[in-house]
Amino acid sequence: MAVVRKAHARWEGDLLSGKGVVGFESGSLPEVPVTWEARSRTPGGKTSPEELLAAAHATCFAMALSNGLAKASMPSEHMTVKAACTFDKVGDGFKVTGMDLEVTAKIAHADRARFEELARTVGEKGCPISQALQGNVPIKVTAKLEP
Repeated sequence: MAVVRKAHARWEGDLLSGKGVVGFESGSLPEVPVTWEARSRTPGGKTSPEELLAAAHATCFAMALSNGLAKASMPSEHMTVKAACTFDKVGDGFKVTGMDLEVTAKIAHADRARFEELARTVGEKGCPISQALQGNVPIKVTAKLEP
């Protein structure tokens, strides 16, 4: 069964001086403001498409990796995935030029090398957001275990 999730954006004015909001059909978050300034310079309490993409990727990757670790008999007690989405000027326009994921997990009796391998392979293969970005955006995964 296919699942459809919806969001909306409303924009007023031109790109440089305009402003907008993004909202989520689920009602899980309030509408949040977006501006070009927040996207290209300083957030100032506003979000950007790249921050939303980073949040989606971090969440999806954590879910996929937790599943992969459990299947490999290495369940994590907890994990944190930090995602950094880079947005840069390329030629005459702008594009997302990279996604860096930093995974930190607490796993009892874990093999570091096996964990790092699973983070790179199982996390990426099982993460639909990674799959959507592959071939378009370089993804770098750094994985480390908590003591």
